[in-house]
Amino acid sequence: MDIRRTILWLIFSLSLLLLWNNWQVYQGQPSLFSLAPTRTEAPAAAPQPADAARSADAAAHLPSVASQPGASTAVPGTADAPDGQKVSVRTGVYELTFDTLGAQLIRADLLKYKALDSTDNPMYLLNDQPGDFYVAQTGLVGAAQGSSYPTHLTPFHLVSPEPVVKGNTTEIAFEASAGGVRLVKTFVLDNQGYDIHVRHEAWNETDQPVSPSLYLQLTRDGNDPPNTSGFYSTFTGPAVYSSEDKFQKMTFEDIAKGKASYIEQADNGWIAIVQHYFASAWVPPQGTLRSNQALKVGDNLYAIRTIESMGEIAPGEHRSVDAQLWVGPQDQQAMSHVAPGLEVVVDYGWVTIVAKPMFKLMTWLHSMVGNWGWTIILLTLLIKLVFYPLSAASYRSMARMKLVAPRMQQLKEKYGDDRAKMNAAMMEMYRTEKINPLGGCLPMVVQIPVFIALYWVLLGSVELRGAPWALWIDDLSVRDPLFILPAVMMATMFLQIKLNPTPPDPTQARIMMIMPLVFGGMMFFFPAGLVLYWCVNNIVSLIQQRVIMARLDREKAASASS
Repeated sequence: MDIRRTILWLIFSLSLLLLWNNWQVYQGQPSLFSLAPTRTEAPAAAPQPADAARSADAAAHLPSVASQPGASTAVPGTADAPDGQKVSVRTGVYELTFDTLGAQLIRADLLKYKALDSTDNPMYLLNDQPGDFYVAQTGLVGAAQGSSYPTHLTPFHLVSPEPVVKGNTTEIAFEASAGGVRLVKTFVLDNQGYDIHVRHEAWNETDQPVSPSLYLQLTRDGNDPPNTSGFYSTFTGPAVYSSEDKFQKMTFEDIAKGKASYIEQADNGWIAIVQHYFASAWVPPQGTLRSNQALKVGDNLYAIRTIESMGEIAPGEHRSVDAQLWVGPQDQQAMSHVAPGLEVVVDYGWVTIVAKPMFKLMTWLHSMVGNWGWTIILLTLLIKLVFYPLSAASYRSMARMKLVAPRMQQLKEKYGDDRAKMNAAMMEMYRTEKINPLGGCLPMVVQIPVFIALYWVLLGSVELRGAPWALWIDDLSVRDPLFILPAVMMATMFLQIKLNPTPPDPTQARIMMIMPLVFGGMMFFFPAGLVLYWCVNNIVSLIQQRVIMARLDREKAASASS
């Protein structure tokens, strides 16, 4: 019984700690379990769009992979630059806005995803507004000292006045000349996909060989995305992937302190900025050596970039480099076709080995039922079915404990405060009745990794964003608007506790009765999809527990009558 008391105290203490941590985060204080600061207060004002683009590389000196002697290795700083012209392109999934200053992608509206604060406006990922800055940039470095090649601060112009539609793709091209090099950027958009093909063509217009290096860059402020919840943790920040070191993510705070750890040179992989449900990523050509850098480039402004040499270009010749740009949802199936490992932006942590098959099972179920709410219910039922033998063993153990509860109370009254004799008598009773006092706990411990994996699958699945279930639940990714599911969860937890044997210690009994309030209170702020899982899990557990206990009651009655 001392062991059971210890387990109960640990569960209760952990619940209080999680509740306190979530309350602190909700109030804008740092999380107890995360190095990344949570910002719920008003963010510091970001630079105006043009200034932000100029300051994105202030004081940042980037070594090119290969550069000619005397060449400048610094990405442009804060020199004045004229404002550019805004150009919009619409596809079946996008409304994209480019700035002719640097041919930057400065706005990306995702037409198939509604903004959480509006039923009419689409959700946007990229934006160039003060306090909400997040853009994709490219350019060339490696020019001789005193000169520069076309960068993301160079005025470009459209190659053709209108985007060119070719079958299922739309092309828009920009052109600029600087330092004797003409750069043509061509963005090829799939009308139904989030994978953007970007081609950079560098023409040498001088009478000497040149060796420019191409940089691909994502620049973002350190603010949390809109509608970030303070009651569950999701990652926002840059990431680097390589076949050598796999997925490496870093916080903005670590970048600002110079403590970010990632692979700095590789000939494969990609760079990205990740947030809940969505991501942007540059995928350079595989097999080409490149340098990766993550750094703070301004006040609350950060950049993740990769730089690779385009090689030597003879006079009058040109060289092209193709890259892929992903700007959109964390669609694991689609992202896996863009680059090796790109789907791991959906980071399940140490439960990945369980979570990935679970996600595949969930998508297969959805392909049959067509509703993510019913998919969650079916998935929960399948998991309960798989673990039924363990659950049955747990419930049988708890049922036997409940049957001997009166005898346990008698032992407590008999031995009073003599805990040594009482524990010895209880252990003897367990031996004669063939009861394992931890039999109700150990089977549940085995299931914990599966429950945690399912938690992360449901929390990280963009498929649930905006997905309705039934009746009042019109979005499984946000909290229940009527709080019905959390109330059902608390009620089912209370019923489960009532079916369990009452602990002889009054303190333990009070703790058990408080736990539904603690967990249920937290569920008021969790996505409805997660709470739906817990409700179904509790209801099925209640049915299983009641059936097993009724069976044991019949067995006891039959034994007594014989």
